[in-house]
Amino acid sequence: MEAGLSGSGTEQQDWEELNEIVRTIARQIQLWRERTGLTQAGLGLAIGFSEELVGKVECGQRIPTAQFLDKVDEAVNAGGMVSAFKEDLTTARYPKKVRDLAKLEAEAVEIGAYSNSVIQGLLQTEDYTRALFTARRPLLDEETAERQVAARMSRQHVLTRWPATVFSFVQEEVTLRRPLGGRMVLRGQLERLLEVGQLRNVEIQVMPTGREDNAGIGGSFRLFEAGDGPKVAHVEVQQVSRVIAERKEVHPLEIRYGTIRAQALTPRESMAFIEKLLGET
Repeated sequence: MEAGLSGSGTEQQDWEELNEIVRTIARQIQLWRERTGLTQAGLGLAIGFSEELVGKVECGQRIPTAQFLDKVDEAVNAGGMVSAFKEDLTTARYPKKVRDLAKLEAEAVEIGAYSNSVIQGLLQTEDYTRALFTARRPLLDEETAERQVAARMSRQHVLTRWPATVFSFVQEEVTLRRPLGGRMVLRGQLERLLEVGQLRNVEIQVMPTGREDNAGIGGSFRLFEAGDGPKVAHVEVQQVSRVIAERKEVHPLEIRYGTIRAQALTPRESMAFIEKLLGET
C-alpha cells in the first residue's frame, strides 16, 4: 500500500528472493574491491559515488543501480562479471506488486489518484516514505524498509518523463496536517507538493475536511488510462491491493473521481492552501 502498512505472504517471498540476490551481489562487489586493493572510500572516489553508498551496497542495505554496477565493473576490472548482475536485478528488484504498479504507471497517458489517509506515493518525499515504513506493524527490519523506500522513489520518474503523462491528485486535508515523521518531515513534504504542483502536467487538489459532501468517503483509489486501452483502477485496503479492469466496476470509480474533483478546491486554491499550511507548520 502507499501507506506502507500492509503485506502478504507473496510479498514476503518476493523480498526474500530479492534479499538473496542483493546479498550475493554485495559480497561479489566487496570481494572484487578487496582484490583490487581499494577501500570503500577509494572505490567511491573511482566510480563517483559516496563512501557511505558503497558501504550500504556492500552491506545489502541499498540496491545498486545499473550505472553503479557498470562503474564498479570498470573500476575493479571485473570483465563484465559485476555488470552481469543487472539482469538479475531487473526481474527481482522490487516485489511483484510494486512491479505491477510501476507497469501501470509506465503505460498510462493519464493518471488520477484520490488519497484520504496519506500523501499519494508518487508525491511522497523520501523522508516521508521512510517514516511510513518505519511505522509499519509488525516492524520491518532496516534493510527491508530501505528497499521499500527505494522501490517507491524509483516510480517517481514518471512525473517528469517525456512524452508527459497527465496527472491529477486529490488529497484529503487531513493528509496535509498529519505530522508523520515529525514537523520537519511534514514541512519537506508540503514543500514537495508545492514543487510538483508547478509541473505543467500535474494538478494537485485538496479536499477540505469541512466539506459537507465528499464522494470519496469509501476510500483511496487510482485510475489509469493507457493510450491504446480502456481505463483500469487500483484500490488498496488493509492487506489487499487489487487492479480492477472490468468496465462495469471501473466506470463508477470514474464518476466518483469526477465528483471528488468537483467538490475539492481548485488546483490554484489548493496551492494557496498548502502554502498557508506550510507557513503554519
